[in-house]
Amino acid sequence: MKQIKYLLFIVTALAFGGCSEYLEVVPDNTMKLENVFATKDDAWNGLAKIYYYLPNDHMTHETMWSLGDEFIGRIDPSVQGGAGNLRAERIMRGLQTTGDPLLGSWSGTNGGHKYYEAIRTCNIFLQYIPNTRNMTDVERADWTAQAKFFKAYYHFLLLQKYGPIIISETVTAPDAVANSLYLYRAKIDDVFDYIIKLMDEAIPDLKEISGTQELGMIDRVGASAIKARVLLFRASPFYSGNKQFYDDFRDPTDNKPFFPVDDDEARSKEKWQEALTAVNEAIAICEANGKGLYRYPKPTVYLKDLPYYQLNPTKLKTYYDLRMVVVDPWNDELVWGISNVNVYNDGELANSTNIRLPADVGIQEGDFNSSGFSWQWMASTYRMTERYYTENGLPIDQDNSFNYNSRHDVITTPGAEDPDYPSIAGILQPNVTTINLYTNRELRFYANLGITGGYFRSHFEIIPTYMMQGTSGGYNPSVNSTDFFCTGVGIQKLVHPESRSSYWQRVVRYPYPIVRMADLYLMKAEILNEIKAAPDKEVFDEINKIRRRAGIPDVEIAWSSDYCKTKNYHTTKAGMRDIILRERSIELAFEGSHFWDMVRHRRAHTEFSTPIQGWNYKGSSAATFFVLGVVQSRRFTTRDYLWPLDLNELNTNGNIRQNPGW
Repeated sequence: MKQIKYLLFIVTALAFGGCSEYLEVVPDNTMKLENVFATKDDAWNGLAKIYYYLPNDHMTHETMWSLGDEFIGRIDPSVQGGAGNLRAERIMRGLQTTGDPLLGSWSGTNGGHKYYEAIRTCNIFLQYIPNTRNMTDVERADWTAQAKFFKAYYHFLLLQKYGPIIISETVTAPDAVANSLYLYRAKIDDVFDYIIKLMDEAIPDLKEISGTQELGMIDRVGASAIKARVLLFRASPFYSGNKQFYDDFRDPTDNKPFFPVDDDEARSKEKWQEALTAVNEAIAICEANGKGLYRYPKPTVYLKDLPYYQLNPTKLKTYYDLRMVVVDPWNDELVWGISNVNVYNDGELANSTNIRLPADVGIQEGDFNSSGFSWQWMASTYRMTERYYTENGLPIDQDNSFNYNSRHDVITTPGAEDPDYPSIAGILQPNVTTINLYTNRELRFYANLGITGGYFRSHFEIIPTYMMQGTSGGYNPSVNSTDFFCTGVGIQKLVHPESRSSYWQRVVRYPYPIVRMADLYLMKAEILNEIKAAPDKEVFDEINKIRRRAGIPDVEIAWSSDYCKTKNYHTTKAGMRDIILRERSIELAFEGSHFWDMVRHRRAHTEFSTPIQGWNYKGSSAATFFVLGVVQSRRFTTRDYLWPLDLNELNTNGNIRQNPGW
């Protein structure tokens, strides 16, 4: 099994003291806080604790990636009924509370990290690092810059969830008076200004790019990308303007709105322009350091894919580019990733989305297979099967060559001897029953999903998937009555093809992406589209970078072709905005992006309030399986755009008020 050589400093440091309370020691006659940072090794442990607070988006029950409409977890009551299970999904079901907020980051409730504690940790580090011994000036400057960046980043993660927040600038003294303890929330623009100021101070002193022994540590490349993301959020309609939602949500100190509800066209354009400057700087420094869109680097595909590759080389090469982009560790597309993945933990999304090795594939001696690291819990929603494009690079309801009305009709794929078979070799199984919806789709559809009639690459195997009762990935009560993809659609995007089961040593670990180059290029496309009077070649060029890697026609070709029902939709600002957001939802699917994109554009309450659908998982034939039904109700209202504050916080600090609707 492939060995991943990135057991990072964070894992080691946290094992030493990651969850300790050493930064909260009350000074006494034997221990002073400055002694905690006396030496370089001591300061290193302090820096590690700052990283400890990064979100656990790789963990099934703590991730925010399953906010939105892409995932649905195991549906039996023992899982769905637990408040500590599938927390993001519970939020989408309307089960958020004020008593113990799910994934609450203000107080660290119900699976959320305590970001104010994280900021306090940064403040303490910044206060004492100047006096640490046996450090070079370059090291001190870099570590100081890292702490300053994270101070800004944790403020941003709070702002994402809560809107107006309290800015925590300095360490609170032990003898502080009430006025300095019970602070007011700051206005949205003031928080953004503070975050950007800190990032601008930090970025010049960071290493340009981390070395191989420091993978996962923030550097100038990663920090520049995150700064671009922050400015993208600031310019987006939810955070700039938004009189529609928050005109009456006001600061009690001056009765002015917390949100910049009066942003005019000039101010809005200024914010987009600042975001463009930032994303251009981020792309420039990334590309200068070898970052770019991922291409599968090996000269050939896996051995068991060679027969397919010989028949269908162009599609199989593109398929591998798309299949491996997330799971190939520390590849050139990754700008910054979650590196503190616990190698002894089986609760990752990579485990809960992995399929089991079916008996009919055959288990070789020593190739253990169990539910331990192949839960097959987290399924794709049916909506994702419709979201991907056709092979012509158009939505399925916009492509004249795709019979949308018969998309659920059962068909049989070409047999191995059929002249049409080479075009589907390695993508769809020969002579198998499936439906029209699963044919003639773009390659990201097949690389990311596990579908009936397709393949799921895991366990070093090319697993033919059917998803019906009693088949691979399907409901099988004689083996396990609860572990199956409840919609009949799996997710293979987050599973490395070499990951096996039974022991953690057999799972290929990789850093879950926080930001990658595809995201930056699509950010730039969106920003340019908002600045310009109408989209032009400069906008198209950025989105086409992603589309060409995916093997689909350029956006201006697809949307002006005879295949297209709404011709030239891409030539209007509103149309191009929709196309860019659709492209982001496909390229960054299952990576936690779509939810926040819909929040930024104030579309979440309409996008996420429809039921989650899926196939009849108890069906054992095409006629009984391909019956679409409701799997789970969802509810997301305008109230849910902002997280609720924990009631304990309101009782402690009378100067803050609850978010609207809670």
